[in-house]
Amino acid sequence: MLDFYKGKRVLITGHTGFKGSWLSKILVMAGADVHGYALPQPEDNESLYKIADIENIMDSHLGDIRNYDELKEYFDKVRPEIVFHLAAQPIVRDSYKDPRYTYETNVMGTVNICECVRLSGSVKSFLNVTTDKVYQNNEWEWGYREDEKLDGFDPYSNSKSCSELVTHSYINSFLNEMGVATSTARAGNVIGGGDFANDRLIPDCVRATMKGEKIILRNPDSTRPFQHVLEALSAYLFLAQMQYEDKAYAGYYNVGPNEGDAVTAGKLAGSYADVWNELIAAGEKNCKYPNKLEIEVRPDGGPHEANYLKLDCSKIKSRLKWSPKWNIDDAVRATAEWTYAYFSGEGIASMEKQIKEYFQ
Repeated sequence: MLDFYKGKRVLITGHTGFKGSWLSKILVMAGADVHGYALPQPEDNESLYKIADIENIMDSHLGDIRNYDELKEYFDKVRPEIVFHLAAQPIVRDSYKDPRYTYETNVMGTVNICECVRLSGSVKSFLNVTTDKVYQNNEWEWGYREDEKLDGFDPYSNSKSCSELVTHSYINSFLNEMGVATSTARAGNVIGGGDFANDRLIPDCVRATMKGEKIILRNPDSTRPFQHVLEALSAYLFLAQMQYEDKAYAGYYNVGPNEGDAVTAGKLAGSYADVWNELIAAGEKNCKYPNKLEIEVRPDGGPHEANYLKLDCSKIKSRLKWSPKWNIDDAVRATAEWTYAYFSGEGIASMEKQIKEYFQ
């Protein structure tokens, strides 16, 4: 798969984020001509973008996806063949705090990148990454399929539903006729080394490690389709390649783990704590934070979040022949091992090692 990207001109929006940093690193290692457009990371925050020195291994432009003129100028300069749209306000709780900014970023940001693609004349493959939360969630025990109703509840989820509809309109009105292969990927919750975002479970576990505190669980029974970030990114890369080579593969795809790997937040946190404590007990490296992890359940009465959410990923498995390589236990172990290596002073070597192992 990665051989395809050698020499390809690729633009990633949101490349300074967690997923974007991993994707940038993969594509640079694959020999692609990689360009990124995204907001800068706050100076006082730890971020994978800084840790992995992404800025110095690719062409990086720091800008706001809401600024169409700036985005268009950079887009015209790069003239990408392949575009991955990851730029977003991705946190549910933050969307309640600032819904206007969330909609501006997630909806008008999508309009802006679609308009750049429409006017470019260079793009052959365009992928808009949305979320599993785009569906109207009825708390069903079975997975949602791509033809289910789109109507996310909270401002983040709903804005991503709108992002899907914007993309659908551009496909039907412009991009199909232009021969631009365009898809959306509705991904589940990803975990992996280097995620330091607020209000995410694994980053909360990492912060508990650093502070020597317990992991606080708000909703231990919430079920989500958790998977390692490399699983989601491999699907994006494969989909962008397949539709580049044959536009018939373009469409709307759920991207998630196998059904048995949709687990509760409590199960995920417990598994992570077990692996972390095992690594600490082994003591093979000089870890900066050799604190064992314990869990405490403490509901906080926060804003509404879906309790049960699963994806049916039959379409991408049958049509593209893509399927996950790592189960949830593999994903948790890889995440804990990356974090342990990072806190033991190994820098980014663990990231490169995991990429090579996954795509071998």
